[in-house]
Amino acid sequence: MSKQSILGRVTQLAKANINSLLDQAEDPQKMLDQLIRDYTNNISEAEQAVATTIGNLRMLEADHKEDVDAAAEWGGKALAASKKADELRTSGSAADADKFDNLAKVALGRQMQSEKEAKTAAPTIAAQTEVVDKLKSGLDSMKTKLTELTAKRDELVSRAKTAQAQNTMMDAVKNIDVMDPTSDITRFEEKVRREEAMALGKQELAASSLDAQFESLDDLGKTSEIEARLAALKTGQAA
Repeated sequence: MSKQSILGRVTQLAKANINSLLDQAEDPQKMLDQLIRDYTNNISEAEQAVATTIGNLRMLEADHKEDVDAAAEWGGKALAASKKADELRTSGSAADADKFDNLAKVALGRQMQSEKEAKTAAPTIAAQTEVVDKLKSGLDSMKTKLTELTAKRDELVSRAKTAQAQNTMMDAVKNIDVMDPTSDITRFEEKVRREEAMALGKQELAASSLDAQFESLDDLGKTSEIEARLAALKTGQAA
């Protein structure tokens, strides 16, 4: 996978509008679960690709440092050879002096080659460093998005469970509504009231029967008194 494709995908995922995606989803929870899986997989793949990119950059930086160090080292050797040539020439050893000057020239050539390689690598290292920084930033954004996605999913699941529990409770309350005339409680209450009414009726009926019996006793007493008076009246007439 190229650096540009990695960077493009990381940037696209990091800029994803979660709320917009949720608004368009038929089943937000399933969509969030799928997004979490996608983000997790993409983060894992991107981390491997970015690690490879970083590794390549570090190798370039190491090579660049070697070129810089080599340039400095060859420069030191050129200087030492040149000084030795000057000392030999001063002492009258021209042939040996020329030999060390030639060594100085070789060292200077190696120095120039190392400097050239270091200079050529510098722009590439700068560009690679910029890409790595963007990739790291993109990965951080993706991980933040993943945390946000997970929180959204957990919140949605919690809200769904709460709503389900509320609906279940409301259905239960509706089913045991004591004000419903067709409810079992109301029917039982009506039965009790009928039993109470029947008891009252029986009590009243019993009371009426007793009153009638006492009234018959009163009537019987009156009849006996009349009979006695009639007898007394007849006795008086006979005398």
